[in-house]
Amino acid sequence: MSLLSLRLGRSAVVVLVVGLIALPAKIDPAVARPAPTSFADLAAKLLPSVVNVSTTQKVTGDQGDAEQSEHSSPDLPQFPPGSPFDQFFKHFFEHQHGGQPQAETRESMSLGSGFIIDPAGYVVTNNHVIKDADEITVILHDNTNLKATVVGRDTKTDIAVLKIKANEPLTAVTWGDSEAARVGDWVLAIGNPFGLGGTVTAGILSARQRDINSGPYDDFLQTDASINRGNSGGPMFNMDGQVIGINTAIYSPSGGSIGIGFAIPSSLAKDVVNELINEPDHTVHRGWLGVRIQEVTQEIAESLGLAKPRGALVASVNDKGPAQLGGVQPGDIILTFDGKPVPDMRQLPRLVAETKVDRVVPVTVWRKRQEVTLQVKVGRLQETEKASARPPAKENPKQSESGVVNALGLTLSNITVELKNKFSLTDGAKGVVVVEVAKGSAAAEKGLKPGDVIMEIAQQEVQTTAQVAARVDHEKKAGRKSILLLVQRQGDLRFVALRLDQG
Repeated sequence: MSLLSLRLGRSAVVVLVVGLIALPAKIDPAVARPAPTSFADLAAKLLPSVVNVSTTQKVTGDQGDAEQSEHSSPDLPQFPPGSPFDQFFKHFFEHQHGGQPQAETRESMSLGSGFIIDPAGYVVTNNHVIKDADEITVILHDNTNLKATVVGRDTKTDIAVLKIKANEPLTAVTWGDSEAARVGDWVLAIGNPFGLGGTVTAGILSARQRDINSGPYDDFLQTDASINRGNSGGPMFNMDGQVIGINTAIYSPSGGSIGIGFAIPSSLAKDVVNELINEPDHTVHRGWLGVRIQEVTQEIAESLGLAKPRGALVASVNDKGPAQLGGVQPGDIILTFDGKPVPDMRQLPRLVAETKVDRVVPVTVWRKRQEVTLQVKVGRLQETEKASARPPAKENPKQSESGVVNALGLTLSNITVELKNKFSLTDGAKGVVVVEVAKGSAAAEKGLKPGDVIMEIAQQEVQTTAQVAARVDHEKKAGRKSILLLVQRQGDLRFVALRLDQG
């Protein structure tokens, strides 16, 4: 079979044969499966369950955003000094508004999408669709308008549940398993783009586990089905007509669809919706571990004897929090949580949040070059608490008589009264203090700076520069390529791995 490239000119067609591709004698049926001939039957079945969500908000002209200012009362027109129009308009505004143009109150409207998840009248949408709304109207597929009330909302996942009352039976959809959906599977999106209502688009599942920095539990499905403004809150269906995602965001320089849309997976949304409906306080009860975590880099993995970067490095634990009570320690790398692997730092907060409060779960950590399994009782996450994630942050050391050591591109000193005052260190500060950082060194690249206090070297406490020198020398002799430091900066802890073969 030839691969052809066609270029149409004014009077000619140029055909380039760039190669021949040999076909296998037998094509795998899974690969050769044809596209659906039509989505019409499926769309007709699903359309009655998808709704338009219209919100109204009272705003005034002085609230500041550009859209509102277009509708606010105009400012006093500007005319050349001495112009008769200047005095005319000045007297007009003084008479009408007491001397100042007044900002009038008006109603701002916005449109989104949603879907009926229960015949009793529960509707799922995005929280940002109904945020700050004074009045919410749900428009059914047959154009019936119904007033809606907010049952509950979850800002962390951008999910909200509404309640409507209808005289006729409502058509509801069911949840599907987003975990079973594979990249390349066909999906159907139905929503209200640009207020047009009842619009069906089709595409494939383009990718999974996308993090778009919209919240702490980002785990989006990506699709190339056309999703535009107004589609927010609408459902993404699999070919069985089940909801596997809530269309939430798009990537677009122009504001229109370019084939990169994102949906909250049903594996996350289903439990959130159930809690918003069924919990007495209509809030989501999330699990809480009580740790601060950071990325496991290649250098950190090497320094701790881990074969490859994986898991979440515990920078610190909350006092008397679930992790501390369960035996988790700073410096541990959490490899699995409740039997589920933690491939990287981003996955742990979601795994913990989805765990039932007060449940005891096994947590496997990497500690002192071996796996240790702990039993941790999961607490409840409060609004002020979160499992926070921190970004990752050559010479033989020789100690001088003044207690200063040069190692790892750092000039270190024992903590003295003068240094406490200079760097505003606490009275209880323990470790050695960074006095100077060599320009261009690995330490400088990792963000270390004067005033940082190094509390541990290779997971061993250090109180003096002599101990630092000894630990660095020991790690070098052991053939380590990197060494792990526990650094305190103004009460904030983080781990930093530095290569031993760089000065």
